[in-house]
Amino acid sequence: MESHPLEPIKKLDPGFFDFVEQSRERALKDGALSAKTKYLIAMVLDAAHGAAGGVTSLARQAAKHGATKEEIMEAIQVANFISGVGSVYTASFGLAEVFK
Repeated sequence: MESHPLEPIKKLDPGFFDFVEQSRERALKDGALSAKTKYLIAMVLDAAHGAAGGVTSLARQAAKHGATKEEIMEAIQVANFISGVGSVYTASFGLAEVFK
């Protein structure tokens, strides 16, 4: 099982870790936008910022919330349009672990 990516922060400053986790939970829960949509948005933001590991984690979460492969790829097309082909390469690295 993979460890939490913020495990070092949790050990160094548990209070700050809790704050970050509460922010994540609040940001990604169902609301006016579905959790699925929010995970797709977060996934393409990570793709645009070069965070392949984030793409992996967030694509898995999006899929758990009902996102299809087609929806994930369509979201990546938006990232390409806004942020360029670099986001596609990052997404490709991240998605390789998700869709083996």
